[in-house]
Amino acid sequence: MFRWNVSVRETACRTASTPMKIVVADSISESALEAFKLQPTWQIVYLPGTPAGGNSLDGAIGEADALIVRGATKVRAELLDRAPRLRAIGRAGVGVDNVDVDAATKRGIVVMNTPGGNAVSVAEHTLALILALARRLPQADSLLKQGAWEKKKLLGVELRSKTLGLIGLGKIGIEVARLAQAFAMDVLAYDPYVSSVLAGEQNVKLAPLDEVLKKSDFVSLHASLTPETHHLVNTRTLALTKPGVRIINCARGELIHEGDLLRALESRHVAGAGLDVFETEPPQDLRLASHPSVIATPHIAGSTEEAQEIVGVRIAEQVRDYLLQGVARNAVNMPSLSTEEYKRLSPYLQLGEKLGAFLAQIAGERLQEVRISYDGGLAELNTHLVKNAVLKGILNQVLSEEANLINAGALAQERGVEIVELRSARRADFLNSLGIALRTETEACSALGMVGLRGALRILGINNIDVEAPLKGLILYIRNRDVPGVIGRVGTLLGDRKVNIANFALGRNQQAEEAIGLVNVDDRVPAEVLNEIRAIPAVRVARVVEV
Repeated sequence: MFRWNVSVRETACRTASTPMKIVVADSISESALEAFKLQPTWQIVYLPGTPAGGNSLDGAIGEADALIVRGATKVRAELLDRAPRLRAIGRAGVGVDNVDVDAATKRGIVVMNTPGGNAVSVAEHTLALILALARRLPQADSLLKQGAWEKKKLLGVELRSKTLGLIGLGKIGIEVARLAQAFAMDVLAYDPYVSSVLAGEQNVKLAPLDEVLKKSDFVSLHASLTPETHHLVNTRTLALTKPGVRIINCARGELIHEGDLLRALESRHVAGAGLDVFETEPPQDLRLASHPSVIATPHIAGSTEEAQEIVGVRIAEQVRDYLLQGVARNAVNMPSLSTEEYKRLSPYLQLGEKLGAFLAQIAGERLQEVRISYDGGLAELNTHLVKNAVLKGILNQVLSEEANLINAGALAQERGVEIVELRSARRADFLNSLGIALRTETEACSALGMVGLRGALRILGINNIDVEAPLKGLILYIRNRDVPGVIGRVGTLLGDRKVNIANFALGRNQQAEEAIGLVNVDDRVPAEVLNEIRAIPAVRVARVVEV
């Protein structure tokens, strides 16, 4: 049952003398606990310091006002059912996979995390791998301990004047760039959601992905995992790189096709790889991790004393400030709403997020402006939340930290993205519609969507071309010259590979001789089939979008 009938500030804000019970389920530093001890009437229950017992958290949670966890404790709906007083959950770290955020949201519990707290640690680990690869440190250490003095076999390379290519220029990428420049490296970066101005302030040159791959001596991955970045490093992209390139990944294991990288190492096209993350952790197939040209570490890039200290102190301060003042920093769930407001707004939040995610996956690179148009009854609701839902959908396609309904606006502002909101009656036939237009450095594109019967989300048009389709699941987006035969060829290619078509919608602009096709499919479109579709002469763009 929702508990949104009172505001966040009313449920959270207390005086310093009000007794509070803070349950700390996982280990944090003494300096982090000091944030709570400054409040003399507050009770701190530090479970790691109590005798082991399977029901210790169950026994303590009943009267808790706040719960602090790291990654070990699982905060599930069943636990929250036994916590009627709980107002805040603090996660000392970034990921909140161990917290049932939806269950917390429904109970009016704010969930906060500490993004960016380990950025320096991850960046330093990245540089450590770069240096170790350049100077062949693991091999040198191993040979010497075996009694071999192999100076001639251990010839390394300098970092000076080498080019470092960054795939992703968020907080960690920027920190890696700063450290690399201290070694006199030139830094290129590919990040479609960072403006040239912001990159220039870091002395980083933005470039297309292919250019970054072709020019870099070292390629370091700092992108989030999306359908577009899944297996970004593969046989095709590795073929674009310089012979002797070195690959570093401290982001997500799924960014690399491990079999393709292994083959590139065996052929010596790739001179070495530094890997802190893997598709399966711990990896079951050790052929890549054990390759003599690979330096492998067990997902420890963010594991430093300093990073753990920082995230512990930050989350303690955030929870304290929330309980005292109602200020929720780095919250990952929704702000307060009444039950009725939530019911009315929920479909539009879904529409905004999904339509934003759809458009972000078909738009050009380096976003500059987001223009949002609210039509009819939608304009009367809390459009601030709808705006943030749109930005959440857009930004979560590219950012490593999670955008949400609270921080999406700030994340967009940090990246120099201009937000424009309009209220329009241009679509009188669709009073529940939402329009989004994205302007990038290379092009502009737009989409119109609506909430239909029984809350069904639908696309109504793209780039001012009327084309209606369900806004859900996997969508094959095709833009082509309006000539005969394209639809049939696409259908045949999908059918031959047993990719089931759930819906096929076509829109045409006869004056511009352009058509747009939206194909809802039940299964993923194999890369080779997508390439065959792109090879159709009339096809200009073909992408698989996931919403």
